[in-house]
Amino acid sequence: MIKYKFMYSFDSKLRVRYYETDKMGVVHHSNYVRYYEYARTEMMLHLGFSYGTMEKEGVMMPVISVSSKYIKPAYYEDELVIRVTLKDLPTAKMNFFYEIFNKDGELINTGETVLSFTNMETNRPCRPPQRLINILEKII
Repeated sequence: MIKYKFMYSFDSKLRVRYYETDKMGVVHHSNYVRYYEYARTEMMLHLGFSYGTMEKEGVMMPVISVSSKYIKPAYYEDELVIRVTLKDLPTAKMNFFYEIFNKDGELINTGETVLSFTNMETNRPCRPPQRLINILEKII
């Protein structure tokens, strides 16, 4: 069993919209990446950290990898709980882990995204903003 030095989770709720489904009323697989982004952004805002502010300060966070595992379908009008978890403090990269649950509490999807802190002037990797590290260290 891996022991992490840091662990923080945040839950967001989202209701499946009609346009996110296919002809069978099932959420199209491409929308899960959007759900990850929604939960990740909500978590950061809940912590008091804004992507928009960070970008104004010259640092962006492009996604460099995504993985997703589809376990059960989600349907139109389902209310989903999207849990995003940080298991480590960020370095030049930040890993986010996701679990999506349906209204019955069943796990229907898992995923992971890796984002890179990137200097907007040089387009090169950089350290995360110290303000973000300070916020996350307070949680420990």
